[in-house]
Amino acid sequence: MTISAAIGLTGLVLSTYAVIANDSAQTLGTFISSNKDTSWWKSWLYMSLIMILTLGYAWLIGDITYGRLNEIPLPLSFKWYHGVAPVLLLVLTHFGIPVSTTLLTLSLFSSSLVLKKIIIKSAIGYGIAAVSAYILWFVLSYFLNEKRPVKIGHKKYWVIGQWMATGFLWSQWLSHDIANVAVYLPRKNALTPLMFLGFITLLIGWLAYLFYTKGGKIQSIIQSKSGTRFARSATIIDFVYAIILWVFKEYNNLPMSTTWVFVGLLCGRELAVYRVFSNGAGIKMIFPILINDFFKMMAGLALSVILVGFIITFG
Repeated sequence: MTISAAIGLTGLVLSTYAVIANDSAQTLGTFISSNKDTSWWKSWLYMSLIMILTLGYAWLIGDITYGRLNEIPLPLSFKWYHGVAPVLLLVLTHFGIPVSTTLLTLSLFSSSLVLKKIIIKSAIGYGIAAVSAYILWFVLSYFLNEKRPVKIGHKKYWVIGQWMATGFLWSQWLSHDIANVAVYLPRKNALTPLMFLGFITLLIGWLAYLFYTKGGKIQSIIQSKSGTRFARSATIIDFVYAIILWVFKEYNNLPMSTTWVFVGLLCGRELAVYRVFSNGAGIKMIFPILINDFFKMMAGLALSVILVGFIITFG
């Protein structure tokens, strides 16, 4: 095995876990929080099936990334710095810091022009998600108090709805962020059946670990938000998030930071909920939490820019 191939394989293995573990808060976090009484392997089997169907279909039509890497070609050879991002992601994940895996990983493979486009699309996604969530939950909060217990007879319907909404979200997230891992793989039709099988097996293995550990340290960002432990709130959050991702997927093939979209969604939701139920008085309490999430998001962007600058200078 050549040095280039070894770096590529190492980057693939590490980024597969790092991307899934770090992004668990935005895709599976509310699902894990509100399904603590469900055996972890049942949730794992369900999400694994959706993953196989989503990526299997994409592979059959010729591109498991749904076109997200059209402007990011496979490098002629992997360099040492291509293994930096996965290691950094692992460190950040260990400390429970959610960052944009898209920006942090793809910045090492993209031209400055493509990276600029990714940042702009991500910023637009953040803004649209925040505004949409604020308006939706501002109106919704007048008709539905998410903190009130669901009626016993209705609970099973909300649980079913949550499993469906999270499954939809998981498929949409995969169509966006699988590019952050597949960037280490041959593009499009060059991905052989054996390679695809090995890739899916690796993903399923890390997904099992994620559910077994109940989301890991990143899960704390979800648990700090109001109502996310309840199936009803989790269902609404996941469905709205999935719709936003679907719209941006159909808009164009350019990658974007789903983390930014998720942070914007939670920001808009929290502001609306606290404004309605505390008549604005709770804003002072929730504002530091939202600012903290925003600065964590900016930290990921700063790390991406620093990495690119370092590589340009010393790579």
